[in-house]
Amino acid sequence: MGSDTDQPRRSRRERPAKPALSRDGIVATAVGIMQSEGLAKVTMRRLAQELDTGPASLYVYVANTAELHAAILDELLGTLRVAHGGGWRERLEWLLTSYTDTLFTHPGLSRAALVTRPSGTHYLRLVESLLALLDEGGIPPGQAAWGVDVLLQYATATAAEQATRDQSTDTQAEWDSLTGALHGTSARTHPHIAGVAAQLVSGTAEQRMSWGIATLINGISATPLPAEDVSAEGAQI
Repeated sequence: MGSDTDQPRRSRRERPAKPALSRDGIVATAVGIMQSEGLAKVTMRRLAQELDTGPASLYVYVANTAELHAAILDELLGTLRVAHGGGWRERLEWLLTSYTDTLFTHPGLSRAALVTRPSGTHYLRLVESLLALLDEGGIPPGQAAWGVDVLLQYATATAAEQATRDQSTDTQAEWDSLTGALHGTSARTHPHIAGVAAQLVSGTAEQRMSWGIATLINGISATPLPAEDVSAEGAQI
């Protein structure tokens, strides 16, 4: 009986061909890793391992990990829900809440989104939708343009803050410590805090989110841009 070494070796040409690399395929694989292992595991090395290729091959399609995370965020924005009923304010709040909920579902991504700037089709659609709703509300284009930045920052920060709280093992202890400190404040040393101690920690997360969005919309509507010409260069959304 012949040994294993007598068996003919399989030619490389006989092995199943690996799927051709593409940016869409890379991003889809990255999303899968994030959903099963978390965003921290989405590295170029881990992605290359999943795709059975070398990390250098990925840089042809994605410049770095930051760009990869931005592409993941853009991909997830394709799942945003768009409301079709109600006034423009209600639909704007619904869209921003949907955006916040999407980030909140992926805690690592919600924190990365604070510094990540996507530029894909789904992000552009989100910005276009926000601008259209602000325009429907009669808000001047310049104020709407700057307002989109403020609204997305607020929604992103809300998701990141809530995700961080939910991951903390001492959340309740921290909250109890804060409420205890506020309610125990002396009216003599901190009269303003003592006067609104209960209100500082009142309301549900949903109520505060809704109030925050309404406050921002009112401010965007009532606050004109600076009188001098403002260059588009360097502006961020």
